[in-house]
Amino acid sequence: MISVRRARPADGDALGEIHATAWEAAYAPFFDPEFAARGVLSRRTRWHARITGEKGTILLAEDDGRPLALSFSVPSSDRPGHAEIHSFYGHPDGWGSGIAGALMTGTLDHLRDEGFSRVHLWTLRDTPRSRRFYTKCGFAETGATRTFDFGDGNPLAQVEYERGC
Repeated sequence: MISVRRARPADGDALGEIHATAWEAAYAPFFDPEFAARGVLSRRTRWHARITGEKGTILLAEDDGRPLALSFSVPSSDRPGHAEIHSFYGHPDGWGSGIAGALMTGTLDHLRDEGFSRVHLWTLRDTPRSRRFYTKCGFAETGATRTFDFGDGNPLAQVEYERGC
């Protein structure tokens, strides 16, 4: 049974595992192996501070009690009244199980309850799995693009998606 709830401080390790494992599967191939390995390690440890210190909401989706997906949403920094899904990751063990869809539904419900009417997000242009997922969830490309440097000096192209909450 899939459940979605707000993450708690005790969930830091589970959030780190989800983020690191998903990031490694989807993004590591874009980077030098040494840089990618450091990125995976960094993602394992950053969530404890995010739970207690950052503005925004972290939701965790579990399947029969096993944490398998996370979302982190914040008020948009450049669009008043809009939210931004800053992070949305699913552990590869949950890919195709429906847990990501349940988490997206929970995330959108939460944002609507918080008073947001629209939400946007950015994803890498060259990640067809994530782009198909966002489209399946009712997001549409806005036509906006940007580059994002993960810290290795090699900016990657991103595309923006948007929808109503």
